[in-house]
Amino acid sequence: MRSFPLRPALTILTFAILLAIAPRLRSGLAGPTPALFASLVDFQPPLQLLDSAPEPLRPSKFTPVRDLQDEDGALDHFYEALWRTEKQEPGAITRILHYGDSPTTADLITGDVRQMLQERFGDSGHGFTLIARPWAWYEHRDVKLSASGWDIHPATHPDLRDGMYGLGGVAFLNRGAARSRILLRDKDHTRLEVSYLAQPGGGEIEVTSGGLSIGRIETGADAKQPGFAVIDLHPPAGDVELQATGLVRVFGIVLEKDRPGVVYDSLGMNGAFTTVPARIFDEREWAAQLQRRQPDLVILNYGTNESGFAAYVGKWYEQELRLAIGRLRRALPNCSLLIMSPMDRAERVAGGEIRTLATIPKLVALQERIARETGCGFFNTFAAAGGEGTMARWYEAQPRLVSADFIHTTPNGARQVGELLFRQLCQGLNQYKYRRSIQRPALARRK
Repeated sequence: MRSFPLRPALTILTFAILLAIAPRLRSGLAGPTPALFASLVDFQPPLQLLDSAPEPLRPSKFTPVRDLQDEDGALDHFYEALWRTEKQEPGAITRILHYGDSPTTADLITGDVRQMLQERFGDSGHGFTLIARPWAWYEHRDVKLSASGWDIHPATHPDLRDGMYGLGGVAFLNRGAARSRILLRDKDHTRLEVSYLAQPGGGEIEVTSGGLSIGRIETGADAKQPGFAVIDLHPPAGDVELQATGLVRVFGIVLEKDRPGVVYDSLGMNGAFTTVPARIFDEREWAAQLQRRQPDLVILNYGTNESGFAAYVGKWYEQELRLAIGRLRRALPNCSLLIMSPMDRAERVAGGEIRTLATIPKLVALQERIARETGCGFFNTFAAAGGEGTMARWYEAQPRLVSADFIHTTPNGARQVGELLFRQLCQGLNQYKYRRSIQRPALARRK
């Protein structure tokens, strides 16, 4: 068992005590579980929650660099789908799944990339969202959640022995008369899909919109298996409400529009390690969830939490990342995979200097090698955002681009990271189109 230095240990103990007394201070708050303590390395980011649309994209003061690596056309499937979407071909919806840890839990970075891609290529809907907040700072741009009556089980606290946590890594179990209300800023969605667990003795989910019933889902089945119910929405649809009766487990909902464009699913989990998709998710159930979404690109954006444990990075991280990639390959053999590194992470050392953790460059180099060896694309967020010392510079910037924990970006910092990824994806698409343009004459000459 690894040992902690005294000061971090005291910090974790303090957080554990606060969490333990929280339910007595405010009803409805869940008490801590032992697995929760391990996730406390991932502190709550001080977020400026976005109740309105973000400001229009402005040119970044950071010069874009070529940090998206695509060995042997690893991202060609994604680029081909995005090109069809750009041409507005019928049914050309490009779907992206972005798995990450706490920097994406509030739809920061992911929400920015979604907005930019949809402005450029078309808007096919918000995509996946959970139906309640597993963490107080869980947020999705363009939707507002309110809920009651659910027992909430994140995969980062793996207490469900069957490993069935759905696409987003959180299961919501009815404890009596659970309900969720999702307010939609964008009222043009035409399709709602509810993801749930079909199981013996399963109860019902009543779905309403605008106060009117639009669907009833029976969740009973002979054996446990993923269930999906598609319900038509009729714009303008400003809200969706789910009400559970009996034995019900819900994983989340998907919102889409029947028109060409991009759908970008933000799947951030607070406290997540690569171990969550590699081992904690039931492989068969997760594969069914992935196959249902039919993504053209899956992004694995972990490493922030792992970087706090040097021995783990040196001995076990490579195995965990390869296991996660292997599961994705088996579930989605034709899908493009992109490993997205964490950005800088720092600590304040003696004398007050803000210094990059020594594990960060090592972990990023490890991810880059594994991505190349497994046929994945690789986005070097660390280098693209400025490399070593970025957290120190971003903390001193005005306005600040990172919080005082030197891990979590502010909304302004998240915008910068999202813009870097967006620009690199667009540049990659242009290079793909160029390669295709010179391949076609060559093929024609051979014929």
